Amino acid sequence: MVDRRKFLKTTSLAGASLLAGNSFAGNLNHSSPPVLDNPIVISTWDFGIAANAAAWNVLKNNGRALDAVEKGVHVPEADVTNPTVGIGGYPDRDGKVTLDACIMDEFGNCGSVAALQNIVHPISVARLVMEKTPHVMLVGDGALQFAIQQGFKEENLLTPESEKAWKEWIKKSEYKPQINIENKFRPNKLPGNKFNHDTIGMLAIDAKGNLAGACTTSGMAFKMHGRVGDSP
Repeated sequence: MVDRRKFLKTTSLAGASLLAGNSFAGNLNHSSPPVLDNPIVISTWDFGIAANAAAWNVLKNNGRALDAVEKGVHVPEADVTNPTVGIGGYPDRDGKVTLDACIMDEFGNCGSVAALQNIVHPISVARLVMEKTPHVMLVGDGALQFAIQQGFKEENLLTPESEKAWKEWIKKSEYKPQINIENKFRPNKLPGNKFNHDTIGMLAIDAKGNLAGACTTSGMAFKMHGRVGDSP
């Protein structure tokens, strides 16, 4: 069996947004392995740059990688203009925004939530699943109940813009899964931007060499209620 930590290490340079030292690297030269010093944070897509900056605030102060990835992905989770992650994410075909998230620490411990509604930061709920329960995943109403018990506040995640897109889609109600359908509602379809992808994944290594990862998403737009993607 492949060790999960080793697997993450070998795949950690497959993303797009990278922050190491004091410099960003938009593209990696695949002809030769890059030489990087700890700490480092890497994430997917162009909206990962702002997330990396938040994670770096933790890492540059000798913070733990786990804290860094959690704080980093908080940024897109709270971004109401991002239709693929967190609040503002496009809803399912019933008009409900459901979120999936997962997190893993340097010891291989992990936690996740799926089909979670009304909570802005599912990544933080996933972390508490890891730290405060004997389980790896909580879903649906059970995940929401756990979040409320842990002090999270419920909030409507359906923004006016997302609701408008859903109402436009529902006119035809074509229940055919389409990857990145979000970009049909935007004039800007550049590869890698927030309208052309459906999640953020982040990996970080802190100054002590500890590796942690996080992933969070609102999933496929206009999916069947209850559908869970591969992120958690």
